[in-house]
Amino acid sequence: MDKPLDGQWNAGHYDSNIGYVSRLGKGVVELLAPQSHEKIVDLGCGTGDLAAIISQSGADCLGIDGSMEMINQAKAKYPSLSFMVADAHTFRIEKRVDAVFSNAALHWMTEPERVIQSVRLALHDSGRFVAEFGGKGNIGAIYEAIAAVLQAYGMDAKARFPWYFPTISEYSSLLEKDGFEVRFMELYDRPTPLDGGIAGLRNWLEAFAGMFFVGLDSNEKEEAYSRCEELLQKQLFDGERWIADYRRLRFSAVATSLS
Repeated sequence: MDKPLDGQWNAGHYDSNIGYVSRLGKGVVELLAPQSHEKIVDLGCGTGDLAAIISQSGADCLGIDGSMEMINQAKAKYPSLSFMVADAHTFRIEKRVDAVFSNAALHWMTEPERVIQSVRLALHDSGRFVAEFGGKGNIGAIYEAIAAVLQAYGMDAKARFPWYFPTISEYSSLLEKDGFEVRFMELYDRPTPLDGGIAGLRNWLEAFAGMFFVGLDSNEKEEAYSRCEELLQKQLFDGERWIADYRRLRFSAVATSLS
């Protein structure tokens, strides 16, 4: 899900302060429309909330995430469900499944061709790949603020940029190249209220943007966070809460025959 500073997620912070990721992912589950007889992979499952919702349909859902901490948290929360640690670029499963689902995770996977190939190998012919993740222009204002703040410290934000935010044409072309027929895809603005009231932006920076602030001491980091808040206040703070400038790419694609 929606990689932090050193690749290690803080699962407790995630569950306590970033709960909107799973809440907003419920709409993607509706697009998936899981059925009771199906076997489904939740790719980038985080702490397992959406895998649990998918399983409520009667589907057999396997949650996969690259973070051991997130998977351990998922296992503790949902001991009756199946989870495993694996890299989305290279994961393999023993038996093909009916669907691969992903919410707020694919934008962390910077080699999308390898991810799509792994997903296709996991699916039966006619299996579904249904996902939502950051698209072109996602968090544009937040990133510009981070870049401006880092420049004052002589640091290049572009060199630390960790995400992949594609256009519709770019991602649909990759899917079609690797054996998928795109049935639905949209790029849309989704202004997203952040949990935590006035601390919402700081929670977001702590959870998702730590890599930008590597090299700053604790005082400098605090100053950087405060400066980001100052730069973004007029645009993204409504007086009570921060509203992130999210843009999401949502799609449903069907695997064609590999033969």
